Amino acid sequence: MAQKNNSYGNQSISSLKGADRVRKRPSVIFGSDGLEGCEHAVFEIMSNAIDEAREGHGDLITVTRFEDGSIQVEDQGRGCPVDWNEKEQRYNWELIFCEMYAGGKYKNNEGENYEYSLGLNGRGACATQYASEYMDVTIWRDGKKYTLHFRHGEVVGGLESAPADRKKTGTTIRWRPDLEVFTDIDVPESYFQDVLHRQAVVNRGVTFRLRVQRGGTFETTDYCYADGILDYVKELAGEDALTVPTFIETERRGRDRADKPEYKVKISAAFCFSNRVNDIEYYHNSSWLEHGGSPEHAVRTAFVYQINKYLKEKNLYKKGESAISFQDVQDCLVYVSSSFSTRTSYENQTKKAITNKFVSQAMTDFLKHYLEVYFLEKPEEAQKICQQVLVNKQ
Repeated sequence: MAQKNNSYGNQSISSLKGADRVRKRPSVIFGSDGLEGCEHAVFEIMSNAIDEAREGHGDLITVTRFEDGSIQVEDQGRGCPVDWNEKEQRYNWELIFCEMYAGGKYKNNEGENYEYSLGLNGRGACATQYASEYMDVTIWRDGKKYTLHFRHGEVVGGLESAPADRKKTGTTIRWRPDLEVFTDIDVPESYFQDVLHRQAVVNRGVTFRLRVQRGGTFETTDYCYADGILDYVKELAGEDALTVPTFIETERRGRDRADKPEYKVKISAAFCFSNRVNDIEYYHNSSWLEHGGSPEHAVRTAFVYQINKYLKEKNLYKKGESAISFQDVQDCLVYVSSSFSTRTSYENQTKKAITNKFVSQAMTDFLKHYLEVYFLEKPEEAQKICQQVLVNKQ
């Protein structure tokens, strides 16, 4: 057994450089060095394509799952910038694929490039490249076709260009996650089905195409919701819901703290009530908030407040009866919200919850106001809702 070195001096401190910043500690970037982290790396590449589509550049995103474990994402966007960046004194392709914390989404609150973006940290494409066995990038832009090849986090051969073989622009990235980085790279088909379905829900009118290789053929499935979350709520509720599915939206400006910058929030929600099914889903900047955070707090507060207020005003509580809880409401609620903000505070890099105080406040106020008007204008539906909530409580 080698003798342990107990010295701890000036030469003991070192820094990770280049691809090692990801390859040696992938869980710091992706939340895990297992399958979940590998899946998050997939979403990092997809999110760039989604951002382009949301900005109006293309309405088709194609994701291919190959039998060898490699993945391909193709969009119809503007194509990644690749040429010399005078300000940074480096080529843009290097900044995007070889430099952590570099990208074009840092000034979204100032109206540049991407107003509402899934990724703001500037490390998704680079980190995924670093964590790949190989990555092949093809970019159509400015009448040219550019190609890049990376292996184990290092560029091979540099940028190559040729006259474009098609008129449209866009980016295609194919890569294979590295087993030297992740303990498992076999991303299941169900993951792709779930993610593409969810993205179709919150990006109305965009088609998300999944291609799955089976032998020498590819099985193709398209996901698209013309009216986004409203269509999805109708689908979830079916034809015998207690109330008609409703879509609402607003925009607000505010700040999380007096000394913090003001930012914009766009809020949309679709919901109805049912005595047969229930489902609640929150999305922010297209990311599914599995753990909710600010939107969940808003929904809990607003719905309980308004329904409880109605029950009290109509004297529907029995003497000495306790007030309703959110669980009583949740049991008959079908609700999907999709919010976007130009500044976002995620709970962590995996983006499963947001913590913006203003988002919570704005959404709470908006929902309270809307529900108050809704109950006044539709007394029959209000009565159905509140009676069902009481049934759930009992």
